[in-house]
Amino acid sequence: MTRTLLAVSAAALALALAACSQGDNANAPAASPSSAASPSATPSTSAEPGPSPGSTVSAEPSAPASESPSSSPSEAQPALVYKMNKVYSIVPIDKAKTNAKVVLLTFDDGPKDKETLDPLLDALDKHQAKAIFFVNGYRAKAKPELLKEIDERGQTIGNHSWDHIKLGKEKPDKIRKQIEDVQKLVREITGKTPVFFRPPHASANSDVHAIAKENGLLFMTWSNGSLDWDMAKIKEDKRPQAIVDNVLEQLRNGSNILMHELPWTAKGLDRLLTELEAKGYSFVDPAAIDVKME
Repeated sequence: MTRTLLAVSAAALALALAACSQGDNANAPAASPSSAASPSATPSTSAEPGPSPGSTVSAEPSAPASESPSSSPSEAQPALVYKMNKVYSIVPIDKAKTNAKVVLLTFDDGPKDKETLDPLLDALDKHQAKAIFFVNGYRAKAKPELLKEIDERGQTIGNHSWDHIKLGKEKPDKIRKQIEDVQKLVREITGKTPVFFRPPHASANSDVHAIAKENGLLFMTWSNGSLDWDMAKIKEDKRPQAIVDNVLEQLRNGSNILMHELPWTAKGLDRLLTELEAKGYSFVDPAAIDVKME
């Protein structure tokens, strides 16, 4: 009797252990054949092709292993692979590794009106292009919703002084107020502080340069002028094409293209970006410019 009970107990124990073993194996994840050899898998960075013409060049790095899984790839900070040279063009920091056939798109004197701003933003979105919008403080204060729209649609906001005056003729105290009041306002509205500065009329002196630098701003004028601000002698329906022609005539690698928030610029931007793409140019993401290198 005792031997029979022991035998039954041993058999029950063996069955229980086998059941536990099967349960563990059932819960273990099966190897996915698609994860090992899926044709849609991201290629190795060592074999990744260069940027196609027209795409925004941001050189976004891979997220580190320690990064939180909740981080969005779109929030990653691009690598700093470009710098500005002495003639205000954009050039690669390492010519052997970074595409030099690029342009920087910039727009001054906004934000003015939704009717002129939205077509510019729409054209940039269509071509996956980034730009710097150099804003005036008095305009941003009057229409903060437009400033927010520029930021929320992924574009960069730059400092163009408060009142659009010739800073090169002003004293240090006034220069400082013109620059720093814009820094404060943009930060209050968007939560971001500008890192690019363009003086109105390209007017500057040593104090303008020094105060901009104190505020962490990269000073720039431009190297390619669209002349969209000087169209009085051109019929309005001809102005969009005139802008395209002016830019293409001056086009070089790294062109820092000056445009404005104007109706004819809004009408001609899609055409201009299409022409630039056809010539093999890509658009620099301002976030990929090292503002500490000149």
